[in-house]
Amino acid sequence: MFIEPNLKGERRGWIEVICGSMFSGKTEELIRRLKRVKIANLKVEIFKPTIDVRYDEVKIVSHDTNAIISTPVDNAQTILLLAQDVDVVGIDEAQFFDADISDVCELLAQKGIRVIVAGLDMDYLGKPFGQMPNLLAKADYITKLHAICMKCGNIANISYRKIASGPQVLLGEKDIYEPRCRICALC
Repeated sequence: MFIEPNLKGERRGWIEVICGSMFSGKTEELIRRLKRVKIANLKVEIFKPTIDVRYDEVKIVSHDTNAIISTPVDNAQTILLLAQDVDVVGIDEAQFFDADISDVCELLAQKGIRVIVAGLDMDYLGKPFGQMPNLLAKADYITKLHAICMKCGNIANISYRKIASGPQVLLGEKDIYEPRCRICALC
């Protein structure tokens, strides 16, 4: 779908991606940005995938329990339907969305909407995760956050999974995952 570019000096949209490993503060940063948007009295819609029910079925919740109300959706196209007449769209756990998520974000930005997306850039094997590479390629701004390695204390960029086998998507927290640096992830 093509949307005619905005050439009349109207507001311009863009895509911001916040990425990194688990426990790096991605959701915390997303919530911080979205709260600032609300303080500015801008109209915002916030979404998360329905699969993410770790802390709450509706709210986006960071590991340190900061939270903001969101709308759980089954697919990226639903975001287009629900994000009408808004200034900003926030999306958490983008790696769990279907292949349309990067195109949806692009369409929103072309409509003049600021899109703020957070997600894991790599899975537990250190491989690009879901649609995050496509989102990173289309992003106007990228913030890469790091956790602290639980073994050595250096910066961590790997979401090390303590359980070696299983599917790529295994929802869990500190009981299943811990942040590790490249070297300690091999141990």
